[in-house]
Amino acid sequence: MPIDAAKALAAGPRSAEITWTAKDVQLYHLGIGAGRPATDPDELRYTLESRLHVLPSFATVAGAGAPGVIAGLSMPGVDVDLAGVLHGGQSLRLHRAVPVQGSATATSRIAAVYDKGSAAVLVLRTEVGDAEGPLWTGEARIFVRGEGGWGGDRGPSGRLAEPSGEPDRVVDRPTRPDQALLYRLSGDYNPLHADPEFARRAGFDRPILHGLCTYGMTLKAVVDTLLDGDVGRVRSYTTRFAGVVRPGETLRIRMWRERPAEQDGQARRAGEGRVRVAVAVAERDDAPVLADTVVEHS
Repeated sequence: MPIDAAKALAAGPRSAEITWTAKDVQLYHLGIGAGRPATDPDELRYTLESRLHVLPSFATVAGAGAPGVIAGLSMPGVDVDLAGVLHGGQSLRLHRAVPVQGSATATSRIAAVYDKGSAAVLVLRTEVGDAEGPLWTGEARIFVRGEGGWGGDRGPSGRLAEPSGEPDRVVDRPTRPDQALLYRLSGDYNPLHADPEFARRAGFDRPILHGLCTYGMTLKAVVDTLLDGDVGRVRSYTTRFAGVVRPGETLRIRMWRERPAEQDGQARRAGEGRVRVAVAVAERDDAPVLADTVVEHS
């Protein structure tokens, strides 16, 4: 079997030094649609170096996306065809604000391997810290078609109950026809997002948008509309990739505020809260794109 679960879980962590600059942050922000309109003061926070703030989802590409999903496929015990790989979900927990420029050590390991029957799911956990301490923890769930069925643990479902009531905000965010070509310059060069021939081999009629591009566009929408444009309020962000986006389509982003005194069985400090989010493609009868999406904030 190309995935040896025991070997993958027993392998030691891998560490890599990563660096990034303000230019990397600006390129990422442009790749997720920032800068429209170009002179809007709210957009200049993402594009102009003299007032640059870092959207926390930049952490998924800091250091040109290494280690990332593709790097996880080179871990011991993992030998799979890239055409059968999809990004199944992503979570991010911030320990401090992401600096505009910096260097850090990223340490990754396969934290879990699940058998979904027709597929396997690898959980790649990455801890990133610099000289001052931890910066963020990321967890990518990598879905590998055709590699399940060995009788292993199916793992948790992770499905959440649907948000109740009408959303607090609904915004549409168009993607550009060349969005994937721009976004990939931040480090994710998977040919699924650029090469029509490879996309067809993977079962798609044409290249699709990176799930992490949609992930970043969604967080920006939440920050800009419900968190007063303050990127520092984001504490964590998690999602499940439920469908694909074709470059040029429009994201319809629905947001629900949650303000209960207790969430997940634990009392939360005053001022803390959560935003539930659902993302769909407007042109395809609201076909789901992101599900089970939660932004925790101060």
